[in-house]
Amino acid sequence: MNCPHCLVEFHDKKEIIFLGKDSKGEWAIEKFECPNPKCKKDIYFLLNGEFHHNRNNFMYFISKDEHGFEKITSRNLIRPKGSSRPPVPIEVPEDIAKDYDEACLVLPDSPKASAALSRRALQHLLRDAADIKNGNLANEIKQVLDSNNLPSYLSESIDAIRNIGNFAAHPSKSESTGKIVEVEPGEAEWNLEVLEMLFDFYYVQPEKIKQRREALNQKLGDTGKFDMK
Repeated sequence: MNCPHCLVEFHDKKEIIFLGKDSKGEWAIEKFECPNPKCKKDIYFLLNGEFHHNRNNFMYFISKDEHGFEKITSRNLIRPKGSSRPPVPIEVPEDIAKDYDEACLVLPDSPKASAALSRRALQHLLRDAADIKNGNLANEIKQVLDSNNLPSYLSESIDAIRNIGNFAAHPSKSESTGKIVEVEPGEAEWNLEVLEMLFDFYYVQPEKIKQRREALNQKLGDTGKFDMK
């Protein structure tokens, strides 16, 4: 995982601190310590799920089902309060960046709200950068895919937004992108991942190429040669 304090990646080594049980089930704190010597801050998640106690070492663990999946109903970041996602590149237009930032901030508390904001940011991005005709989000994604202007990894990633979000069963996700509706597991996180890849493709890399071209043209001009076309 990436430390939400310093964003340095580290291997998970956690401690489960059991809090108790109420009408919503069992509660615990999932604690990590960032090993980065320049950080060394603790990270806390509030968990709702099922836990068991190992009497040999007096430690608590998250229970798992027969398939090996953790029995967790919710996992919310409570320290630090904020987003652990990378910052928006400065090349991204302000209105798109604002929706993305808010989608990141509300993700721990409301994946539904986060997904609604990220769908709206995606629609704004496609209209701004992909030269498509305005429609519903599903249609706009299809236009981008049909244009064959995206590398395969991006085509597959953006198409997965429709599939993971089950747009066929939930047309409001496509027709009213900002509407808060139920989300599939992992949907909100995937939307943010895809947005980050699209930011790089549509805004960051073209600007880098532009700057390199201008720098080269400056050198060519200094030697009396023609600019690159």
